Amino acid sequence: MSKRLLQLAALCLFAFTMLGASDSTTRVDKIGHNLVCQCGCGQILMECNHVGCPVSPVMLDELRTQVASGSTGTAVQNFFIGKYGPIVLAAPMRGGFDNVAWIVPIVALFGCLIGVILIMRVWKKRALVPGTTDPAMADRTFDSNMSDRIRGETDYDHWSHK
Repeated sequence: MSKRLLQLAALCLFAFTMLGASDSTTRVDKIGHNLVCQCGCGQILMECNHVGCPVSPVMLDELRTQVASGSTGTAVQNFFIGKYGPIVLAAPMRGGFDNVAWIVPIVALFGCLIGVILIMRVWKKRALVPGTTDPAMADRTFDSNMSDRIRGETDYDHWSHK
């Protein structure tokens, strides 16, 4: 039993150490999918199919050089931001002012949802309900004469046809 447990522990340790292992091609592919080609096509750098694109081969060579030098993914992205500006990123980075691009839509959605709920509560309290037992509605009276008049004026069968 202990031999089996030792083998399982060794297998888990091996699997854990291999999680971070990746070759440069995988890193180039992963980082390249976070960048936008700057030729004006608006496509992801690794998927730019612009025929005769003058920019993507240069950017891919720069990317491979940066990855081969051992730079981290963030450092490579910062290199491209420094050279091409923040529009080179396919999605905004987390941190600093770029958090606004992630947070504002969520806050706006929840703000609108809360606003709609509050408006519905106000409308519900204002609703005229005949014969209600709600104390908030007790001061409102229901006029049957007015109701009959409204029914008569809106009933199509009683309209005079000219």
